[in-house]
Amino acid sequence: MMCEWDFPIPVAIISMLIIGTAVGAWQAFWIAYIKIPPFITTLAGMLMFRGLSNIVLNGLTISPMPDGYNLLFNSYVPDPFGIKGFNVMCMIIAVIAVVIFVFLWAKGRMTKQKKGYEVPKLGGDLAKVVLISALILVYMFQLSRFRGIPAYLVWVLVITLIYGYITANTTTGRYFYAVGGNEKATELSGINTKKVYFIAYANMGFLAAIAAMITIARLNSANPTAGDGYEMDAIGSCFIGGASAYGGTGTVTGVVIGATLMGVINMGMTIAG
Repeated sequence: MMCEWDFPIPVAIISMLIIGTAVGAWQAFWIAYIKIPPFITTLAGMLMFRGLSNIVLNGLTISPMPDGYNLLFNSYVPDPFGIKGFNVMCMIIAVIAVVIFVFLWAKGRMTKQKKGYEVPKLGGDLAKVVLISALILVYMFQLSRFRGIPAYLVWVLVITLIYGYITANTTTGRYFYAVGGNEKATELSGINTKKVYFIAYANMGFLAAIAAMITIARLNSANPTAGDGYEMDAIGSCFIGGASAYGGTGTVTGVVIGATLMGVINMGMTIAG
């Protein structure tokens, strides 16, 4: 649409999101209402839609992507201070992020204590907060010495915050955990498990579309084999990040940490040859 039909970039992006969600909804229908096991459905869908992408592109690569599109996903947050060799804006954002993180931790701890919930010992909890804050500052310092904050990191942060909030603070999010932990008990509790399954898998199609948009921006091209093997990295990231194969446990933040570890290992292996 962008490269060959000269569609406006916003129209193409919205179309990608709609098509991705439609693919997710197609698979969600078979899982939720026809009761075909999710692994079978998504495996078949992966092979089917990969084949379809080959047909659509005739096995060829489309490139380059429009500059405006690459700017959205494959650029860097500008630094208005303009100091050569060091991105000041990056460190300002890092300090703000640490302050917000510490504030949310303190607020969450006090709320739990006020409600009578069990909280970890202050010493160990504080040590964890200090360690995470230090990691944020060190990581952002390294970015500030390079070119600053990449745009795709902003997208990852936004998605993490949105879905972290949904899973932790909304009824829909709690239903995901309930269905994953014990589907039969959840159904007997009066929750529409079919609807929960449908939302979950349709939503996965939406997220896959976002991942695809970032991937083609980073490659500056689209080809039928882009993303091959990513599913194993995704599964590995979930398990490393604390999600269970049997459902019911795990956090969005944990999965992101798992994905970061997988990325570091992959990059390290590539550098080491």
